[in-house]
Amino acid sequence: MAGLVAKKCITPLVRRITSPEYTVQAAYHKKVVDHYENPRNVGSLDKTSKNVGTGLVGAPACGDVMKLQIEVDDQGKIVDARFKTFGCGSAIASSSLVTEWVKGKSVSEHSASMTLPLLPVLLFCCSVFNFSIQQSFPPHCFFLSLHGWIKFISLLVKCFPLFGFQINEALTIKNTDIAKELSLPPVKLHCSMLAEDAIRAALNDYRLKQQDGKIEAVKASN
Repeated sequence: MAGLVAKKCITPLVRRITSPEYTVQAAYHKKVVDHYENPRNVGSLDKTSKNVGTGLVGAPACGDVMKLQIEVDDQGKIVDARFKTFGCGSAIASSSLVTEWVKGKSVSEHSASMTLPLLPVLLFCCSVFNFSIQQSFPPHCFFLSLHGWIKFISLLVKCFPLFGFQINEALTIKNTDIAKELSLPPVKLHCSMLAEDAIRAALNDYRLKQQDGKIEAVKASN
C-alpha cells in the first residue's frame, strides 16, 4: 500500500522533470527562455525596398539559419528590425535580442579630413585629457595606467564628430555583449556570433542597395 502511494506521488514529478518544457528551462538561462517563449520582432520586411537590408547567415556545425532584416530611414537610423530563425533556443533568443538592440542605431560611417582650423580644438582636447590624467595618476604612470587609456579613448570618441567622423553604431553590437546579456554557455557562443554576422550581412546588403541607387540616379541624370 505504501509503495503504491509513493508511486502515485513520484510519477508526476518524474514526468515533469523529464518533460521537454522542464528540460528547456533547466538548460537555458531565464532570459533565453523569455526570448524563446516570447520572441520580439518576428516576421519579415519588404526585401525589395531600397531602405531594407537583409542578412541571411547559417552555421553548418549546428544547422542554425538566421535571417535578419533592418529598415533604415533617410537620416541613417535603423527604425525597424525583423527576424526569422531556424535553430535552438539560444539562436532564437540571440536573434530576438539583436532586433531590440539594433533599433535606433546609426548606420552612417564616413570620415572627413581634419582641416587646419580644427587643430586648436584637438590640442584643447589633449590638454584637458592630460590635466585629468595628472589629477588621477603621476606622470610616470601614464603609459602603465589602464584607466588612463580608457579615459583617452573615451575622449577621442567624443571628439570624433568635431572632426567629421561618425561611428557605425550598429556595428558596436558584439557577440560577446549578446552572450553576456543572455548568459550563454560556451557551447552556445556560436549563436551569438551568428547574430553578429547577421547584423553585418544586413548592413552590407543595405549598403549595396544604396550604391546601386546612386548609380541608377547618375545614369538617369545623364
